[in-house]
Amino acid sequence: MESVTAFAPRRQDALSSVGIAPVSDAGKALAVTAIYLLSEGGRKASLLAGGDGRARQQLTIEVPVNRLHLVSVDLEGSAQLKLRPRYELDGEQRVVRIDELPTYDVPPTIDDLFKEATRNHQLQRTYEAERRAAKDRRRENDRERRDKIAQSFLADQTRRALVHPAPTPKRCYIATETGRVIFDAATDVGTAGEVPAEAHRRFRADLRARRDRNLQDRAAQLTLHEEKKRIIAEWIAAHGTAEQRTRQDVGVLPMNEAVEAMTDQAFGALSDRRVYVHDGIARMKAYLHGCAEHANVSVTRGDLLVTSTNVERMSAAQFALVQEVRRFLPGATVTLRSHKVAWKRNPQMALEPIFGLLVTQRVGPFTFRREYATTE
Repeated sequence: MESVTAFAPRRQDALSSVGIAPVSDAGKALAVTAIYLLSEGGRKASLLAGGDGRARQQLTIEVPVNRLHLVSVDLEGSAQLKLRPRYELDGEQRVVRIDELPTYDVPPTIDDLFKEATRNHQLQRTYEAERRAAKDRRRENDRERRDKIAQSFLADQTRRALVHPAPTPKRCYIATETGRVIFDAATDVGTAGEVPAEAHRRFRADLRARRDRNLQDRAAQLTLHEEKKRIIAEWIAAHGTAEQRTRQDVGVLPMNEAVEAMTDQAFGALSDRRVYVHDGIARMKAYLHGCAEHANVSVTRGDLLVTSTNVERMSAAQFALVQEVRRFLPGATVTLRSHKVAWKRNPQMALEPIFGLLVTQRVGPFTFRREYATTE
């Protein structure tokens, strides 16, 4: 049994002065409410014994001070015998908590209620001890898991923390097979505590490297642009029309116009061939208007589902056409392309595939591209 330490006399006097009786007197007892349930059989037995036969029973009992460990007192000062929650052993002899009042088939005696409260008290301590032990095991397993993740991260210089949210010297998130794991220098210890600072260092190093690459790429793009402008100026001076030379001299000639003129020259051997025209909207509109139910439908670019792919298997005529273009332009890349157009509202309504020859040629810093229509 638990004992209650007696208060010093001076303290007892202070309690008496405010009307509170000290509980160290072994002869004292506390009035406590005991609440329990009766089953149907118990309710019948209660009625036979002269009781009220209600399912929920409540009575007041006197609990001596040496058994106050069987009593709980809420914030409002209401004292109850510890009958709820209940603690029981399951099939694996583990203590489980049941948040219900005990149910009796016969009205219990005061001793029965004390036995129930005593059993609850003993099993509660076991339950809480088991929960603390399980929590400690989970904490230790989590610490070991975090240490392994931290060691793997620190050992591999290619690993990076997640960039959203961005790593800081105090906190970061590491992606793992089971999800992301947060590391916090304020709470993690050992190897795990070193992760945020290292993750932040790598993050900042990556930002600096990316900035340097961007600056280099930008400088290279500017150099290439200036080189293109120089070549265009030379080409217009040698091959442009008088009107183009005039606009070039005053700096108002659009680059795309000059590039188009240079493309015409680069593909001069194919000047007699028809350029592929992207006329899918007009062709789909004509196709739909040929159907009575779609005679008045409007067609926009957003209504089309266009699929363009490289053709891997060619007919004899297609292969001959590709070879012919390659003979005219030995340094060019020639690709046979298939263009399929379908109606998004009903993909089954599709046009016959249209083929084109995509010709690509590299001339200095320029890559000229043009697609030509085929006879098929």
